[in-house]
Amino acid sequence: MFRGGTWKNTPRDRAQHILGNVWLHLHPARVKPRSTKFTYTWGLGGISFLLFLILTVTGVLLMFYYRPTVGLAYQDMKDLEFVVTLGRLMRNMHRWAAHAMVVVVIFHMIRVFLTGGYKTPREFNWAIGVILLVLTLFLSFTGYLLPWDQLAIWAVTVGTNMASSTPFVGAEGPFSSLLGVGIKNDARFGLLGGTMVGGNTLLRFYVLHCVAVPVLTGILIIVHFWRIRKDGFSAATLPGDDPNKKVETWPNLIVREYIAAILVLVALLVWSILQNAPLEELANPNVTPNPSKAPWYFTGLQELLVYFDPWIAGVVVPGIIVLGLCAIPYLDTDPQKGLGYYSIKERPFANTIFLLGIGMWFTLMAIGTFMRGPNWAWYWPWQDWSVHKPPPASLQSWPMYVGGPLIVAYFAIGLFLPRLVKRELPFKKAALGGLLVFIALGLVAALLPHLTLAKGIALGIFLFVYYVIGFLMPHKFLKNLDQVRYIVTMALLLMMLGVLLKIGVRLGFDVKYIFTLPQFSLSI
Repeated sequence: MFRGGTWKNTPRDRAQHILGNVWLHLHPARVKPRSTKFTYTWGLGGISFLLFLILTVTGVLLMFYYRPTVGLAYQDMKDLEFVVTLGRLMRNMHRWAAHAMVVVVIFHMIRVFLTGGYKTPREFNWAIGVILLVLTLFLSFTGYLLPWDQLAIWAVTVGTNMASSTPFVGAEGPFSSLLGVGIKNDARFGLLGGTMVGGNTLLRFYVLHCVAVPVLTGILIIVHFWRIRKDGFSAATLPGDDPNKKVETWPNLIVREYIAAILVLVALLVWSILQNAPLEELANPNVTPNPSKAPWYFTGLQELLVYFDPWIAGVVVPGIIVLGLCAIPYLDTDPQKGLGYYSIKERPFANTIFLLGIGMWFTLMAIGTFMRGPNWAWYWPWQDWSVHKPPPASLQSWPMYVGGPLIVAYFAIGLFLPRLVKRELPFKKAALGGLLVFIALGLVAALLPHLTLAKGIALGIFLFVYYVIGFLMPHKFLKNLDQVRYIVTMALLLMMLGVLLKIGVRLGFDVKYIFTLPQFSLSI
């Protein structure tokens, strides 16, 4: 187990144990004491990798018993449940590990951000991590179809329908007519191998899920680990410690990682024994469930379809999220503040905006997963879906000559106003005053014929959030940014707040579109 003669438990032996092991040499021989604290990393990076290994092993075992054809896929799922020894357990572990990996990778990204782990010289590795998050979601999505039951086929149908709204290359997306794109040559057709989910789709998703995406993910995981090793662990020195103080990785860190891995494996095994992975009836393209929902990690995007056109909700918003996440290290100009420790108070602007975005993401997912019933109507979790809900109010769209100038004014004022106001504003007093003003405006708006008191107050809260996040905080915290970083940061911030405001306009004023250009299928 230990190479190089008799184990003597000396610092040299402990270092050699790390450097001479194919797995453990990813760690340095010595680390700062903060790195060994479970509450610093929560073990999320290692747990993500462990779940990837579990998925690889269980996935290979499942491949021995699975045939990716329309006529046999569902039958093989049944055989795994009732015929193959331990087949149900293997499938359960694979399914729940996939869901767990999505959650853990998201929380790993949150942890890295909150501890400043993206700062110099780790900008490139942060971008690799963001790409790995996208691949994790896509890996889970491609595997969703393989059981070939009703849940799978309609979840994938909903998810892939968004591809048809891609600008230029989607049959229903803006500007597709300029390139002659139709339903038989657009992005959705390329993903499905046809105009609807069928045998070609199943084969393509099988190859993507079992070969292409795992290989690419594995390569990027290697690069990710290599960069962690080259860039060094980001943990800062503990208060009161010598800046040069380090402890041996073995056993101080490695033993904790082993314990975490064992606990995760036991928890996953117990859960897989107690809770079976869902398997509904055989897929039937002629019977549409109501509601048809995307996989839970995409229901947030599906919920956005209530407020936005598909090309925005399914393509533009996730694209901007990914690009914005990758841009974070290059927009943060302070290489040391908040690096290697939790620093909520030291980075109020960055942490507030990031956590607001994460909160919006999880809120939309929760609404789409738990609050939407037949016809995508709002049902509380305790309400019976058999109770019919009245249809939503009729929607109106603003004419182009109203919506266009409003959008231009929104971005122009949002970009320039925080820097045009030169006088230093007392943040707390300005925020409190703004709260009172906007709540009062909401109460006044509630007097309008088509607004209720709840909608008026909600509208006031939306405006207050925009005032604080879009004006007060940039005015206070972005004064020292150079022009390019300031414009990019504010553009991303205004687009995020624009999502909130559009939701507010939709709920408060029953407005479907604030800007339409029907010649190019462009609606906002």
